[in-house]
Amino acid sequence: MTRKEFSIKSEFDPNQLEVEDIVDTTLRPRTLEDFIGQTQLKEHMNILLTAARQRSQAVDHLLFAGPPGLGKTSLASIVAVELGVGFRIASGPALARGGDLAAILNELNEGDIFFIDEIHRLPKAVEEVLYPAMEDYKLDIVIGKGPTARAIRLDLPPFTLIGATTRAGLVAAPLRDRFGFIGRLEYYDSLELKAIIQRAAKILAVQIDEHGSQEIAQRSRATPRIANRLLRRVRDFAEVKGYKTINQQVASEGLKVFGVDEAGLDKVDIDILEAICVRFSGGPVGISTLATSIGEEPETIEEVYEPYLLRLGMLSRTSRGRVATPRAWQHLGIEHVEYTNPKLLEP
Repeated sequence: MTRKEFSIKSEFDPNQLEVEDIVDTTLRPRTLEDFIGQTQLKEHMNILLTAARQRSQAVDHLLFAGPPGLGKTSLASIVAVELGVGFRIASGPALARGGDLAAILNELNEGDIFFIDEIHRLPKAVEEVLYPAMEDYKLDIVIGKGPTARAIRLDLPPFTLIGATTRAGLVAAPLRDRFGFIGRLEYYDSLELKAIIQRAAKILAVQIDEHGSQEIAQRSRATPRIANRLLRRVRDFAEVKGYKTINQQVASEGLKVFGVDEAGLDKVDIDILEAICVRFSGGPVGISTLATSIGEEPETIEEVYEPYLLRLGMLSRTSRGRVATPRAWQHLGIEHVEYTNPKLLEP
């Protein structure tokens, strides 16, 4: 496999990308050396990529699993950069038909990286096309319909499929078994987030000191994507207010303006806790009822907000629904009241 210029081919029109998306792309690490955190996973990836280069072969198919914002897409692009191959991006829900997938696979060159985000949301018909492509580098195409239909098999150049998922348990077992390596991304600690913020600040030409970086890091929900987003918001605040350097006070004031408290909770987090503690007397409350009460989708609460509240120990799941813990009452600054059904007190 010869090294060639790295390029990104996407199913999306780059002219329609939001400014924030373009900034996010700029802040992404380009090499494993630039990638901060995930030490064990980086070590595994370095071995895989070095072995592939030495054999001049495509690296095994890879599956990256973990919560949103931890660097799955960045790692996929790093694989392409490190190997000097093309990089094609698609999203699981966007590949609605087998023909959509076949068209992309047919355009891949030897060694190229094909990245599918949210791969657990692939339709079953699309998965069926993917199986022989991953295992034998073959593409089965059906020509015609009804009795005259016939299948032909095309050869594909060796390529690497990289899948990313936030819900590894929903990836079909036959698909999961075809990946040569499955990497799990973990949440980041404050020191790693601090280093990520300082690296992003250099790229964005933002003056920030150690205490300012630490203040943003501890409110970033252990997630690099959120850390970079909060840094940009604090930068905006500092520029408008005329501060030349972001220190702890500036970072704290800026994050307060944008509704991020000392624990990293935003308005929706607080709404969830207040609804459980005040409206439903601490719970238990069902996810659908909770979602309706604050005007959010149940899936959004379960996938975006609830994991962090669970990690902080402010929320617990029971067979009857969600329950607020004493830590939640304490964070809200209200007295913890045990709910008792008056009917149970009747003789």
